[in-house]
Amino acid sequence: IAVAALAAGPAPAQTIGGNPGPQYNYICPHADGQPALECYFDAVQHLYTMCRNVKSIEIIEFGYEKSADGTNAAKSEYCLDKQKQNIARPYQAALKEAKKSKSLTERLQSLHEMWLAAMSELKWKSGESDDAYKTRVAHPYDDFKDRIDGIKKVVIIVEQKTTPAPAPKKDGRAAAKDKR
Repeated sequence: IAVAALAAGPAPAQTIGGNPGPQYNYICPHADGQPALECYFDAVQHLYTMCRNVKSIEIIEFGYEKSADGTNAAKSEYCLDKQKQNIARPYQAALKEAKKSKSLTERLQSLHEMWLAAMSELKWKSGESDDAYKTRVAHPYDDFKDRIDGIKKVVIIVEQKTTPAPAPKKDGRAAAKDKR
């Protein structure tokens, strides 16, 4: 039995949330089995949360004033770099899915730019109160939700106004070759 399992070769790659990956999907954990756009929408919010949590840990460790001093901000800087890499594949897949509409593509690009700006704004600003900081870093969720809801409306409109391309017809030779 073990020989048969080895002879069968490796199991095919599994797709989870639009991404090939393990059983647990780190990038878009709430979009398993859904289209690329849904994975990207989930990733925008999830990966922002990941870096927001890392920044919160730095603030707890070092305090607001010293959270960006020297190497104190290394964890959040690494998180930002890592999440930019992690979101790249879902973003590209979403753009590919949206290529049927220029408006949809532009809205995705705008959401991505908003996400990048929000990620870079996780730093505490000198003189900012605790409440002001927490309110400011929580606000992007509302912006993400509004932007995502708008994109979903455009998707519905695009799907209603476009018809799928007809399947290519096989010529006589191709049909005969398929029957062999």
